[in-house]
Amino acid sequence: MPRSPRPGQIPLDFGHEPAASREDLIVSDRLSAVIGLIDRWPDWPSPVVVVAGPTGSGKSHLASVWAEQSGAVSVSVDHPDGNALAAAAAGPVLVEDLDRSSFDETALFHLINTVRESGTTLMMTSRLWPAAWNVTLPDLASRLKAATTVEIGEPDDELLAQVLVKLFADRQIVPDERVVSYLVSRMERSLEAASRLVARLDGLALARQSKITRQLAAEVISEFDGGGIDADLS
Repeated sequence: MPRSPRPGQIPLDFGHEPAASREDLIVSDRLSAVIGLIDRWPDWPSPVVVVAGPTGSGKSHLASVWAEQSGAVSVSVDHPDGNALAAAAAGPVLVEDLDRSSFDETALFHLINTVRESGTTLMMTSRLWPAAWNVTLPDLASRLKAATTVEIGEPDDELLAQVLVKLFADRQIVPDERVVSYLVSRMERSLEAASRLVARLDGLALARQSKITRQLAAEVISEFDGGGIDADLS
């Protein structure tokens, strides 16, 4: 697909599949605890692991890497499910974004019990630590206290820069280092924000048949920040 649409043409978003293999994982101190657990599998300190971190922090990428390595099957706990229990009895299972829906506490309790009794493993991802899940079932609360919880912190400047470069590369764009530095110094400090910024910059550059410059970056930062960022590039 050509990168330059005709004048005035609105570029269609056909999607950009992010690279999500182990080789594409950007390793940093904030991920070291999770990566250490992935590398140690199945020799985990407990059969149940919770990976907690803010939206866009890389939980899905890490879960995907672990699932590929372990052969884990994704299951749901929004209702009692015999298939989920059967999968947990047969091998590793994965439950993503647990805090984003009203999960069934009994279903999760039985899933954890099946994992423990069968000698398999379970990884769960969440924006919040288990203590903040408002669990009312005492037996489930006890099981969650015994789980190993690892946290992904906010990205530092170096990691944000690496992530931006990777996101641009996913779109076949080689960004100017000055643009990357400008974005890192002014953007919201999250990987989700990095993804939104790159998508918006790519869309505007395509629509205008222009390069991704610091001026364009300033425009997008100002747009995302509600006009509160000074766009002066001098």
